[in-house]
Amino acid sequence: MPKVKSEKKSRVHNEVAKQGIVFNKDFGQHILKNPLVITSIIEKSSIRNTDTVLEVGPGTGNMTVKILEKAKKVIACEIDPRMVAELQKRVQGTPMQAKLQILIGDILKNPELPFFDLCIANVPYQISSPLIFKLLLHRQFRCAILMFQKEFAQRLVAKPGDKLYCRLSINTQLLARVDIIMKVGKNNFKPPPKVESAVIRLEPRNPPVQVNYTEWDGLTRIAFLRKNKTLAAEFKHTSVLTSLEQNYRLHCSINNLDVPKDFDIKSKIEEILTTLEADKLRARTMDIDDFMKVLHAFNSAGIHFS
Repeated sequence: MPKVKSEKKSRVHNEVAKQGIVFNKDFGQHILKNPLVITSIIEKSSIRNTDTVLEVGPGTGNMTVKILEKAKKVIACEIDPRMVAELQKRVQGTPMQAKLQILIGDILKNPELPFFDLCIANVPYQISSPLIFKLLLHRQFRCAILMFQKEFAQRLVAKPGDKLYCRLSINTQLLARVDIIMKVGKNNFKPPPKVESAVIRLEPRNPPVQVNYTEWDGLTRIAFLRKNKTLAAEFKHTSVLTSLEQNYRLHCSINNLDVPKDFDIKSKIEEILTTLEADKLRARTMDIDDFMKVLHAFNSAGIHFS
């Protein structure tokens, strides 16, 4: 008798398979399907039974139902109505239904985030950076457990001198403590992404660093434009000089200060950097304290970046 081929077992969520849901690449939908990975993330989140948890991109709810077992409340933010319907089905008629609040739409377009103690998210790769800073500027939460593309996660934790150290690294570390807590292979997702993933733990600094973030962002934007060049070289660009001179003249006008007739912004910047012994510094090796000193020196001289 001919052999009967055994059916291949699928690890896709049964309800999703029945509905024939096609995952939307525009939304970066890669559903985490491995229950062991989900359990590990939940354990590392240290959810308390009094916590309100914000989950970004719950998808079909594989992780959501596990969070609901431990948390007081889950606020799930989902952009895809099909996934919302699936999530509602999974909790309908169960004790978990009353603990779940679903926000439909793009979390980045919400003017304000709701109150939450903890954020857990399998983050769509295309919103990685804006979501990080939306969370950090919100500040009012204990910590966030976030899954990103592995290289993005490595950029977040990179230190001065590392190959991946960049503006994202220092801007994130200014506002939070960040660590990679686990790596996740591409085969743990449906459909598998093209890259490996990693989970990070993000804790807002408390108390926060006292700095004008707009000024800080302006300085690091210039310094990291070409991170291997010296600061002296970076501040010689015509566009940079023009912008800083405009800001200086505005500062003088607001504070009723006279601008010297022979004022030259290029000479002024060179003087500040040389006095600070920062002219030879390069962004790729500068830490937070280095940038703080440079920013303070510029601002004290009336030169601003916003």
